Amino acid sequence: MPELPEVEALVGFLRERAVGRAIMSASVSAIAALKTFDPPLSTLAGREIVAAQRHGKFVDLDAGGTHLVFHLARAGWLRWYDELPKTLIKPGKSPIALRVRLDDGAGFDLTEAGTKKSLAVYVVHDPSDVPGIARLGPDPTAPDFTLDDFAGVLARRRTQIKGLLRDQSVFAGVGNAYSDEILHNARMSPYALAAKLKPDDVERLYHALRDTLDDAIAAAAGKRPDELKDSKRTRMQVHGRTGEACPVCGDTVREVIFADSTFQYCPTCQTGGKPLADRVLSRLLK
Repeated sequence: MPELPEVEALVGFLRERAVGRAIMSASVSAIAALKTFDPPLSTLAGREIVAAQRHGKFVDLDAGGTHLVFHLARAGWLRWYDELPKTLIKPGKSPIALRVRLDDGAGFDLTEAGTKKSLAVYVVHDPSDVPGIARLGPDPTAPDFTLDDFAGVLARRRTQIKGLLRDQSVFAGVGNAYSDEILHNARMSPYALAAKLKPDDVERLYHALRDTLDDAIAAAAGKRPDELKDSKRTRMQVHGRTGEACPVCGDTVREVIFADSTFQYCPTCQTGGKPLADRVLSRLLK
């Protein structure tokens, strides 16, 4: 799943390649991906893209006051073409959900792998009309997001920090992978309760949050969309590395099933050497 750093890189790429170009056509192949009907998708034809922005994990292309907004969800991606194929896309016969053609012959497809389809496309007059954007919490990379702001959010939440970091209504843009990396960098257990963290812990987590995301944004900047996935994987220290050696201490990276996904952590770095209980597996063994 693309998270804040990858989406920021996609927006930067589109800012260079698509802003200033007119949209010749926008067509949907996966009808369920289009979540709005007014204004219609056809409204975009002939409009110039004047800006590209990011809201959490949402990409927002401003076509002169009409916004094409999309969220790539878990298995979606943007495939860019310097020369867009002229072949027709057939509904239900392709992983392509949306195709956008620009006036210079370039363009992009939004694709989604797998059977669970969650990629979402919106055409709106105001990005805040998208429910997911309206619910977003603060951007943790924003210059004005201070340690006091962060501490205030945590003090009100009696929930485990892993889930809190992933909650888009609390922190916009952080997902499963980067929350693993942030907690590893902060040397903190995923099960730590936010409201019970000591001031030193809160400060350490705040800097880990900012530094991890800032470093990832810098590493992703300037890369083409087709380079971003591999670039993200190679930067991970614990996420997706179950059974491998922790690059910091050499302990074995462990995995826990968490809600609808899994997370990874290092026992030595994060939990005092103690493996965390896998609650889902424990229930299955009973």
